[in-house]
Amino acid sequence: MSAPVAPVMSAPEVSAYLDEVFPQIKANGDDISVLEVSPGTAEVRLDANDRHLRPGGTVSGPTMFMLADLAAYAVILAHIGKVALAVTTNLNINFLMKPEPGALDATATILKLGKRLVVTDIAIRDSGGEMVAHATATYSIPPRN
Repeated sequence: MSAPVAPVMSAPEVSAYLDEVFPQIKANGDDISVLEVSPGTAEVRLDANDRHLRPGGTVSGPTMFMLADLAAYAVILAHIGKVALAVTTNLNINFLMKPEPGALDATATILKLGKRLVVTDIAIRDSGGEMVAHATATYSIPPRN
């Protein structure tokens, strides 16, 4: 693996861009935030509450899937810039533990940044730092004109 590429957008810039092109992620309240961007990585937080729970009181799989996908999108945008039409081509997730409601942090790392595809690794951790899910995601980048 080569050295991490420097980001071209900061966490606040990625957040503002997501608000512009993907406002539906905050339609039910402001419970998602881009915390940090650094070379090759981005961290996204979801404050999981009652609407994110499955029967039994744990955070649902679809919620963690969404968080993994959003973290991958955030790290990619942070490193390639404002390319709204970058899209998920594959996402694989393993659920490791049943997280309780509260903060879930997803750290996405770029494994390979190519001209047309980006491969990422995402670790989702609960507020105690335990990894509750692990995902890999591949995104397609549209050709630049």
